[in-house]
Amino acid sequence: MKIETPPTDKPYEKPEGERRGLLLVNTGDGKGKSTSAFGLALRAHGRGKAVKIYQFMKVPSARFGEHRMFEQIGIPIEGLGDGFSWKSQDLERSAQLARDGWQKARAAILSGEFFLVVLDEVTYPLVYGWLPLDEVLATLRERPRDVHVMLTGRRCPQEIIDIADTVTEMAMVKHAFQAGIPAQRGIED
Repeated sequence: MKIETPPTDKPYEKPEGERRGLLLVNTGDGKGKSTSAFGLALRAHGRGKAVKIYQFMKVPSARFGEHRMFEQIGIPIEGLGDGFSWKSQDLERSAQLARDGWQKARAAILSGEFFLVVLDEVTYPLVYGWLPLDEVLATLRERPRDVHVMLTGRRCPQEIIDIADTVTEMAMVKHAFQAGIPAQRGIED
């Protein structure tokens, strides 16, 4: 490890632009996309802002750690899916659930009721062709001025990346699963 001297000068100038809703994307093959989005939701909620989370691949009855905590603190989180495709018994049903879920998410975004809307794992139904990309793009462009939207999932379509304000690509450097260690409850729920 190389020791560094802490900076003594501010490394940037404060932007002069006006505040507005941002379009944020967490994508890539590394871990942490949803976890980061949930942290953002907690930050907004902690400031008294209205937040809604939609999970496109989780079933409505999911009870993972985030569901339990968000329920306790009053952040609405809704599973819209049928589980991941390899677990589904009916891919057409999964596609229809994604389309129905998108209508809910779209209405929440356009309503202006929420400061932040999280579309967790929305890239999967997009890349599977279950959601119309053009409609998603139109909704993101036409959302009320102060609505922030966070999208997560691998292989985010370039068209969304192009209109996003902030894009983070998570890169896997090393993963316990590769060493034969299974997912740990409370870490990878």
